[in-house]
Amino acid sequence: MPQKPKPYFKNKAPNKPPKIYPKKIEAGNFQYQRRNQNKVSINNQIRALEMRVINHDGNNLGIISKDEALKIAKEAGLDLIEVSNTTNPPICKITDYGKWSYEQQKRLKEVKAKQIISETKNIQIGIGTEGNDLFIKSKQAAEWIKSGHRVKIELRLKGREKYMDEKFLKDRLNKILSIIPAEYKIADLIKRIPKGFALTLEKVK
Repeated sequence: MPQKPKPYFKNKAPNKPPKIYPKKIEAGNFQYQRRNQNKVSINNQIRALEMRVINHDGNNLGIISKDEALKIAKEAGLDLIEVSNTTNPPICKITDYGKWSYEQQKRLKEVKAKQIISETKNIQIGIGTEGNDLFIKSKQAAEWIKSGHRVKIELRLKGREKYMDEKFLKDRLNKILSIIPAEYKIADLIKRIPKGFALTLEKVK
């Protein structure tokens, strides 16, 4: 009888050394470094040998050595944080890193919330857009302009409307401009587009 092939076994990888993780630390313990998600130098991560130090009360301690600053922070049970490295020597603050990081993230969110993402909004009208419909569209344009957006108003033409007197058609666009309840300026003058005429408005800065 034919012999069965011997099973194939891959070489076992050598035993890897166990991973060693630093112990959890408390504020002011400089044996291990905190996990720094904000890429801000703290405690022993700070490279400068001298620094201008602000303590947790906001008092300027002047320019002192790194060792002395670390000692003051440790005695207070706080951290030494490099808040500005664009000066010589850098500016460091003695405070709780967790609290400081939270306040920085909160301030960043507030700044982002105030930033306006400008877009170009479109409003379309026709030859027969009158009365309440025209008022509603003009009010919507005003809201967008006040929010910092550009507003493109298009006069859409159908069939024979495309061959009507150009001055008459432009007057239809000027009619909505006269009732927009907001201060604006014309960013793009009236021009012909494939489907009619258009112009663009924006907020006065």
